[in-house]
Amino acid sequence: MSRKKKTPKESFVSMTELVLPNDTNTLNNLMGGRLMHWMDVVSAIAGQKHCNSIVVTASVDNISFRAPIQLGSVVTLRARATRSFNSSVEIRIDVDAENIPEGAKVESNSAYFTFVAVDKNGKPVEVPEVVPETPEEIELYNGALRRRQLRLILSGRMKPQEANELKSLFDIKKE
Repeated sequence: MSRKKKTPKESFVSMTELVLPNDTNTLNNLMGGRLMHWMDVVSAIAGQKHCNSIVVTASVDNISFRAPIQLGSVVTLRARATRSFNSSVEIRIDVDAENIPEGAKVESNSAYFTFVAVDKNGKPVEVPEVVPETPEEIELYNGALRRRQLRLILSGRMKPQEANELKSLFDIKKE
């Protein structure tokens, strides 16, 4: 039986939040942990849409903060599936912050979260294949295997010598 196929746009989710005083640190900037929570929520919804299943967070790639998000900003988080593997799906999240009265918008963050689809008993289930359509989707899809192998190496679940997609990046010789 072949896997079902879905495009990234079928998993697309957009979420908007207003940065309120309870969301900020002592500098009146959005707390990083609050943003990470929002990123986890929006990406989990995108994962569920792609998988038509419950999903659990398996890993979070590096989250770098390019610009602080100030009190009163409107934060928009956009998430979509980039590639899937047997029971997992990689989700890309892009975050923008907008100061509407000033007309200023900044790209704050982007990250990749990986989810595993599970049944009601918590057992992994097969997920649909991602079929990219646009040049950007194809680029994200093509890079996903390298990102996956890097995650597996960093978690100790893969030896660097086994990471075929990364060998050219690290000039790894076969032993």
